[in-house]
Amino acid sequence: MANKITDVEVNIGDRFPLTIRRLGVNGHGIGYYKHKVCFVPGALPGEVVVAEVTHVHPRFLEAKIHRLRKKSKHRVTPRDPYADVAGGFELENLAYPQQLAFKRQVILDSLEKFKPYGYRNYEVRKTIAAPEEYHYRNKAQFQVRMVDGHVAAGLYKPNSHDLVDMRECAVQMPRTMKVVRTVVQLIEELQIPVYDEDHNSGIIKTIVVRESWTTGELQLTLITNTPKLIHKRPLLSAIADQLPEVVSVMQNVNPGDTPLVWGDQVIHLAGKETITESLMGLDFALSARSFLQLNPEQTEILYEQAAQALELDKEDTLIDAYAGIGTIGLSLAPRVKAVRGMEIIPEAVANANDNARLNGIDNAHYEVGKAEEVIPKWLAEGLTFDALVVDPPRAGLDDELIKQILRVKPRKFAYVSCGMASLARNLRRLTSVYHVDYIQPVDMMPQTARCEAVVKLSRRR
Repeated sequence: MANKITDVEVNIGDRFPLTIRRLGVNGHGIGYYKHKVCFVPGALPGEVVVAEVTHVHPRFLEAKIHRLRKKSKHRVTPRDPYADVAGGFELENLAYPQQLAFKRQVILDSLEKFKPYGYRNYEVRKTIAAPEEYHYRNKAQFQVRMVDGHVAAGLYKPNSHDLVDMRECAVQMPRTMKVVRTVVQLIEELQIPVYDEDHNSGIIKTIVVRESWTTGELQLTLITNTPKLIHKRPLLSAIADQLPEVVSVMQNVNPGDTPLVWGDQVIHLAGKETITESLMGLDFALSARSFLQLNPEQTEILYEQAAQALELDKEDTLIDAYAGIGTIGLSLAPRVKAVRGMEIIPEAVANANDNARLNGIDNAHYEVGKAEEVIPKWLAEGLTFDALVVDPPRAGLDDELIKQILRVKPRKFAYVSCGMASLARNLRRLTSVYHVDYIQPVDMMPQTARCEAVVKLSRRR
């Protein structure tokens, strides 16, 4: 059915030549058809494609490449055969130096959109490249469904629940994929029911495998629709026999049709409850739900950038907000007088305090709660702090936390961000008190459109 967009009538399936002007924030090529924005996954700047319309929206179009008329000199052959059909490989057809330039440009575009005070004069540095462009990802989190009569595990196609069965994946650490494929085979052999979204039935929803970069330990977590896991004994026996490198097997129960991957109930099935990862000279015990950056080697570079931005000394008290399992705060604890941190997931806070004890760190303490609620409580108890590091989720800082920061005005402040739009939006408010000294992009996830950035902020004089 035709859909009229202002004065342009466009149908799904229509084809037209399109020159790609730039990449959007999600790594899709952007062109203009009769002044209407058209997003084309897999298309690169400077290319001319014959675009085939796949979706029509009131203000923009989505299309796929029907034919490539003029190819970019920066186009490379993806290593993954499904790079164009599954999410998570948006830039695998783009040469790595241009990926790094794109990630810096995303920051510049976000600043231009939200226009925080003085943004045109910010020093946005070149993106720090990852040591490895492939095989860096320490965690595989794959949905499990039946596809063509067989158990399949992989990622969804963009904006859908159509599963792409991934038998290999060039960005994953190879042993994580070995575990995934072996477990998929065992699930099929033992006829353990996998989740059916249409009927909200079946058991196994998701397979999660995490590998320690330093110890080589692997942890397997089965996310299930019910606490009951049929054929559990033969499954665990086969895992122990075929995958001796898996030292921890856990179950997470997440019932029903929900957009959330993880549920609240965790069951210990076999082996240890945690695996150990080492970062910045410290050991960290990782439980099934622990958050850790997906690129451990580059994580050390990211944290060192945060340390440089903070310019810490032995007299500083550091607040570690959105602390997770304490990786940033604990890695900086030897450089300061004290670290206090908070996180809303009780299991992560327990991990953070356990990790402090594990490493003999006695000047760090973590509490359960939201930063915007815990910080006022600490201030009321007489705590004063000199330095603040925040590493919020993609949505950015909570409004109430921004109010607290502007009220307290910590002298040293580093903002670690994984969402460039929310970062630029937050800077609009933070720059009423703070000056942006620089923004340092760090590429944590090559072949994807994702990027991290460390922002050094100092109080205005």
